[in-house]
Amino acid sequence: MCEGHDLPERIKGIRKYIHALHCPTRWDIIDCIGTGERTSKEIYDNMKLGEAGISQAGLYYHLAALRKAGIIEVASYRETHGGIPEKVWKLKTTKIVINLLEENEVK
Repeated sequence: MCEGHDLPERIKGIRKYIHALHCPTRWDIIDCIGTGERTSKEIYDNMKLGEAGISQAGLYYHLAALRKAGIIEVASYRETHGGIPEKVWKLKTTKIVINLLEENEVK
């Protein structure tokens, strides 16, 4: 099964994590959120992304990738001064477990 055409489900399952975690900025976002909760603005400001040349749209792109992989989630919404609700993020998981063998192969 090494041809790469019919990948096992276990490999397809970890692809989402590989895609989400290949970028160092996303690891920095995970570290910034930590065990607490942070708004998008707090993440942007604390990581000094503006100084690094990353726009707010760039941050949202990274947050969406982490959310799609199931690594972060929206904990709540916080109203801003302008009355627009802002997402508050938290980690959905702190561990990723990868099975190297198919379940029916484990003995």
